[in-house]
Amino acid sequence: MEQQMDLWELVENVVRPLGYEPLEVRLHGAGKTQVLTVKLERLDERPITVADLQRANRVIGLELDRLDPVRGAYRLEVESPGPDRPLLTRRHFERFAGLKAKVRTREGSFTGRIAEVGPDSVTFSLAGGDKRTLPLGDFRATLAEWPGEPR
Repeated sequence: MEQQMDLWELVENVVRPLGYEPLEVRLHGAGKTQVLTVKLERLDERPITVADLQRANRVIGLELDRLDPVRGAYRLEVESPGPDRPLLTRRHFERFAGLKAKVRTREGSFTGRIAEVGPDSVTFSLAGGDKRTLPLGDFRATLAEWPGEPR
């Protein structure tokens, strides 16, 4: 939907100058129960704080009020990436190399450990020792385990 891309761009344009990166911008629900969920991380890769989320919430909320891109009522929720952290870029996979990821492709889903990150692909180690290499952009992935310390 065109609105989804517009919302992503709107959020990115207001949070990037503050030092944040959107990982997810999703409008879900219907009618009076619509929720706009925004998951953010810091560009400096330090853990995001409650103060960061409050600051981003205020700025995003003001821009949403100004532009009014969502039809009807909705609730804005600005969150940390949490345990189902999306992995979108090469740098995300580099940061979380060695950890397990849940991967969805057109052919199906699997869980594998992030083994190697190339310029345009990611290789996952699967149970039983097999490896699977996928081009970046051809799949969706989220962390399947959380690192012991922030990365």
